[in-house]
Amino acid sequence: MDWGMKNRMAHVTKPDGKCFFLPIDHGYFLGPTSCLEKPGDTIKPILSYADALFVTRGVLRNSIDPLKSKPIILRVSGGSSVIGEDLANEEITTSVEEALRLNAMAVGMSIFVGSKYEKQTITNLGKLVNECERYGIPVMAVTAVGKELAKRDARYLSLCSRIAAELGARVVKTYWCEDFDKVTNACPVPIVIAGGPKCKTELEVFKFVHDGLQKGAIGVNLGRNVWQHKFPVAMMKALHAVIHKKASPKEADEIFKDMKNKSKSR
Repeated sequence: MDWGMKNRMAHVTKPDGKCFFLPIDHGYFLGPTSCLEKPGDTIKPILSYADALFVTRGVLRNSIDPLKSKPIILRVSGGSSVIGEDLANEEITTSVEEALRLNAMAVGMSIFVGSKYEKQTITNLGKLVNECERYGIPVMAVTAVGKELAKRDARYLSLCSRIAAELGARVVKTYWCEDFDKVTNACPVPIVIAGGPKCKTELEVFKFVHDGLQKGAIGVNLGRNVWQHKFPVAMMKALHAVIHKKASPKEADEIFKDMKNKSKSR
């Protein structure tokens, strides 16, 4: 790994080797997502706890203060919406030149293994890696499943993650699942855990994040379980403690409740 690649990777991870990526890219296929209608306002109170932002170029330019930002992971794939025929029908939408212009520390795109558009999205990943390696930009591959959430088991996610690594991704974003160590053990590059749909309880979030870290993940890329929560700052602080301070799920829940009570008393 050359100097530029190492330096960019060091910007999106902390010295402890862990990371907390905050994704606010959901609008590229969901439109004005609930609680993300004004992304800049949404992230203001929680940004300090994040290590990097995963965002599209449009939101970056129009909603993120360049003087007060965290390192940027730029979403560079898209092409289908939630009301379209198939979310898997994605292409590369943003050039590497644009990523450099926006001073992105990394770029991210989705692959849809097992879908009608499997070859298209995997080939797109290979092409993106070819170009990004030339400029020392890490590529994060997102093992997306579209609407087919039933696919999220260790066998399937191991397949997706390994393929992404084989194609040259420097980081893989994938879902947590039972027997998550089977996924991390089979992937030769770092894995970050996707947040997925909103969980029913805070403790549920803390438990899957903690388990994933214990089983080999380097961090999370988690959004909706934070900024759609009634107490997003409390969630961010608690998750930050799990990731960077080795807090247990129970300790994280106590941190959350303490912050929640303080917010209520103001």
